[in-house]
Amino acid sequence: MQRLLITIIFACCAWAAPVCSATAAPSDVIREAVDLLTEGLEGRKEELAADKDALYSFIDGILLPRFDSRFAAGAVLGKHWRTASDEQKERFVTAFYATLLQRYAEGILEFDTNRVEIMPYKGDATKRTTVVKTRVRLDDGTRVPVHYTLVNREDQWRMFDVKIEGVSYVRNYRAELESEIRASSLDKVIERLENDAGIVTDE
Repeated sequence: MQRLLITIIFACCAWAAPVCSATAAPSDVIREAVDLLTEGLEGRKEELAADKDALYSFIDGILLPRFDSRFAAGAVLGKHWRTASDEQKERFVTAFYATLLQRYAEGILEFDTNRVEIMPYKGDATKRTTVVKTRVRLDDGTRVPVHYTLVNREDQWRMFDVKIEGVSYVRNYRAELESEIRASSLDKVIERLENDAGIVTDE
């Protein structure tokens, strides 16, 4: 389920056409983009499956401007974000994003945009955050509710969390990392994420 959850996050962000301004409906972040993802992958799946660097670059070029990695990182760290130094914050944002990208990028190649049903938007676009609801059809025909949470910062809507059947990726990772931080330290968690992502830091 977690792999599906993160894959859908990446798919959603990869769909986004020009980053949706706060004056447009937040659901446009998803709706306008299905064709772009399909077009971008057309005829390239085998190439990208064989070249991870090219796959990471392809997704990063579309995802990074549309996924609020700093806001998501702060939500994941929770109380630890408030006490972290500026250096720890920057390292965590970079390492957390890179870890997600590398761990779940291949799921994009398996994702079928025809399985997504975007529900009529009924949120409040005047607030700082809002929710766009969709349903994803699984292989057995089951339709799974997938709700995206977007934040309006700098007059742009960007996605930072997703809930599948009520399960939040932010809360999942917050609980996982909270246990790890308690058992060691924030610095150790950052170092582990950097190692997982292959990030070389200056000693």
